[in-house]
Amino acid sequence: MGWWGKLVGGAFGFMLGGPLGAILGAVLGHNFDRGLDRLRLEHGAGADHERIQTAFFTATFSIMGYVAKSDGRVSEGEIALARQVMAQMRLNEEQRRAAIGLFNQGKQQDFPLEGALDQFRRECHRRRQLLQMFLEIQIYTALADGELDTAERDVLLHISARLGFPREHFERLVAMVRAQQHFAGAGRAAGAPPTQGSLHDAYAVLGVNRTATDAEVKRAYRRLMNQHHPDKLVAKGLPEEMMEIAKEKSQEIRAAYDRIREARGM
Repeated sequence: MGWWGKLVGGAFGFMLGGPLGAILGAVLGHNFDRGLDRLRLEHGAGADHERIQTAFFTATFSIMGYVAKSDGRVSEGEIALARQVMAQMRLNEEQRRAAIGLFNQGKQQDFPLEGALDQFRRECHRRRQLLQMFLEIQIYTALADGELDTAERDVLLHISARLGFPREHFERLVAMVRAQQHFAGAGRAAGAPPTQGSLHDAYAVLGVNRTATDAEVKRAYRRLMNQHHPDKLVAKGLPEEMMEIAKEKSQEIRAAYDRIREARGM
């Protein structure tokens, strides 16, 4: 039985306490606010993995709601993006209701952002790849309407810093996410394969410029593929349901690399 089955089936021993447990408990109608230290003493590595998966699911959708509301209103694009993520995850009806409930929790005025972020970072044991995937999803949410206004940028910067990422890393992620949206969108809009996206965007997806050597392009590609490898992310605690999101990101990175290789004759 996976983490979700255990969660709804009553095996709450591995569950979260703290702010994330309270947020999830409010949505599912259970009291999960139990001592984290005691839980960790009582349960082993498998339970720890399930707790990370639960923390990722809870933090992703609740903070997605917080980011969407940060500019004062939740746009249709942001709602559509949240639904798209749920569709990519192939959530069952029960999971989808929980995700919507978490999203709505994040929109509340008293949402404990700092506490939720601090606990999420602890639960992930500072696994940088997991934290980055989470941050990328939040950036996608903010850019769902095509703009990143001052309020959204400030919130995302705060989230990024709280998770331990320096500002320059955050700015690179924003540029990468913008480029991925443009690159993938260009092919879809024209009815063409992804490799026909903008060459400028392809370089931005890999985080390199046109003056980079072939070796530098290859290194950037391999680094990004390693960071977004679905199996590796799931092994670190990404919920299995989010594997499709990681797969799509890997496909976009590979398509950008192929576009550059084609242009360079590599």
